Amino acid sequence: MSAPLSPLNDAGLASVRPIGAGVRIGHVHLKVSDLDRSLAFYCGVLGFQLMQRYGTQAAFISAGGYHHHIGLNTWESKGGSPPPRGTTGLYHTAILYPTRAELADALRRLIEAGVPLEGASDHGVSEALYLSDPDRNGVELYWDRPEAEWPRAPDGKLQMVTERLDLQDLLASAQP
Repeated sequence: MSAPLSPLNDAGLASVRPIGAGVRIGHVHLKVSDLDRSLAFYCGVLGFQLMQRYGTQAAFISAGGYHHHIGLNTWESKGGSPPPRGTTGLYHTAILYPTRAELADALRRLIEAGVPLEGASDHGVSEALYLSDPDRNGVELYWDRPEAEWPRAPDGKLQMVTERLDLQDLLASAQP
């Protein structure tokens, strides 16, 4: 049995050697209660492509033909309910759009499908839409501004913000 990890303060965290800049989170796998309902949301509303399905228990979906960005399964959750507030778990899955116009298209899709937003923020570094999937898993749809535009303090440190996102202005940037 290994020793428990000790919490690090900011100074301790600053001294830890970071992992490589090329490391990426490859996919997320979500427990869902109804696979077809989840596919209707992720593929039918958001536009992901179904790559492979394992009967009624699991499916793998992607953007652009990748083997999968999101796995959906009912192995331990068929017919289940979301975890109650006040418990630990995944806060949200963040889906990065390459351009502001593509994020605007995602907003248009949500509006057309009647999917309500739970929030919309301008973080200075990014613009983000917040919502829940049919199983109340948190979902963030966002695009990153170019790094040269990120807000910084005089000493060069990043200064993210949380301000109201103008949804009409975002929609105006959608491709016709």
